[in-house]
Amino acid sequence: MSTLHVTRWGARLDGRHLPCAIGRGGITRAKREGDGATPAGTHRIAGLLYRPDRMPPPAPWALPIGAFDRWSDDPADPAYNQHLPGALWHPFGSETLRRPDPLYDLVLLTDWNWPDPRPGAGSAIFLHRWRRPRHPTEGCVAFAAADLLWLARRLQPGDGLHVRS
Repeated sequence: MSTLHVTRWGARLDGRHLPCAIGRGGITRAKREGDGATPAGTHRIAGLLYRPDRMPPPAPWALPIGAFDRWSDDPADPAYNQHLPGALWHPFGSETLRRPDPLYDLVLLTDWNWPDPRPGAGSAIFLHRWRRPRHPTEGCVAFAAADLLWLARRLQPGDGLHVRS
């Protein structure tokens, strides 16, 4: 099993240093919905999603992002912090996974507050593509496209993600 180590200064896996971006709220041990922070601690890789119209599967276990897939980020939603496949419309707050920009073309899912989410404890901490070098995220960890692909080809379900301040 591998562990990706993340700090505000970058990430490291298998001896390779990768620049990354973290949440605009820094790294916290008291994560809550909307704080923009990346949660400290040891988490696990739980899934891998990709845009099949933009790239081939990056790993055999990757799942395609459908045209209407969403992710619930509303603490009042019974499906809070869950993948909503094919959800053309959803009555609660949610995020579109099939974005017009490339940020979610490739997404490694973590087990932060999942699979049994506590409402308000923060939804979806993804590893995804950054907007530009070190540009802050809403709490996720973001990488350059080539580095993210490198990670997706090496990490497996259950591998670690250790975030420390």
